[in-house]
Amino acid sequence: MTGVVLAVDGGASKTHLALVGADGALLALAHGPLSSPHQIGVDGCVELLDRLRAEAAQTAGLPERDGVAVAQVMLAGADLPQEETALHDALAQRGWTQGVTVANDTFAVLRAGTERKWGVALVCGTGINCVGVAPDGTTTRFHSLGAITGDWGGGWDVGLAGLSAAVRSQDGRGPRTELETAVPEHFGLETPLRVAEAIHLGELPRWRVAELAPIVLAAARGDVAAAGIADRLVAEAADLVRVALDRLGATNEPIDIVLGGGLFRDERLTARIAQELGQLARQANLVVVDAPPIVGAVLLGLDRLGADPAAGGRARRELEESVNG
Repeated sequence: MTGVVLAVDGGASKTHLALVGADGALLALAHGPLSSPHQIGVDGCVELLDRLRAEAAQTAGLPERDGVAVAQVMLAGADLPQEETALHDALAQRGWTQGVTVANDTFAVLRAGTERKWGVALVCGTGINCVGVAPDGTTTRFHSLGAITGDWGGGWDVGLAGLSAAVRSQDGRGPRTELETAVPEHFGLETPLRVAEAIHLGELPRWRVAELAPIVLAAARGDVAAAGIADRLVAEAADLVRVALDRLGATNEPIDIVLGGGLFRDERLTARIAQELGQLARQANLVVVDAPPIVGAVLLGLDRLGADPAAGGRARRELEESVNG
């Protein structure tokens, strides 16, 4: 078994590209900004990834266009089959390798959280998404295109709901909430309405609304308005997993359910979701993954090479040390 795995985890906020040997040794790790094709287009995404590939190859001492056996490219924004095909074709033209696979980054979260190589993954970061993989490799997934496909959850939706509750508290349309103070304090502004005005006028980037999600979840411990937002998130998360389990026929089977993404750092939220999921699948093993998703992308690449578990274990250790250190 020889060759090098090129693995990508590209999201709505940052990108990691790793080169890893067949023995699991980390050869290079390049960092970049967001690479979601929904935000920067297919051409912009591929251009960024190619630049990171060249940077990593130079660090690893590999030839610019040689030495990669498989490329495992996991991207936020690769949601539909035609999007995966467009990205695959554009990357193939760059000449990295003949073995390019493109998939949604939620599959990387699943692989990072389980050695079974199958199960259900629920990601709650900037957005929310869920995928499932059966033991025979059959997959199930959701479009995850936001409100147009019925999705609600993730940092953007929770943060926006928190801002809305804060404004309604200020102007009297809604119940009083501590978010009325906490939301503007986060941005160094005077009132929730001032925050809304700053967003409307372009003084505050809209994407920063997602920063409010942890504030909302923290307030949910004793605030009626914030608690209602958290309740909705728990229900949405449980619905996604319920449908995925039903589609896989795994409601009564032992299965790993992997939770990943920044919002699952809130222990109370995670505990509530665990309680809900325990009622859905009594033999489920709930895993809150703290490994960076690039770990899952690399492990999927090593799986394709037929690497042994020791290689995967080494790759996991070295990547976690490099990303977190």
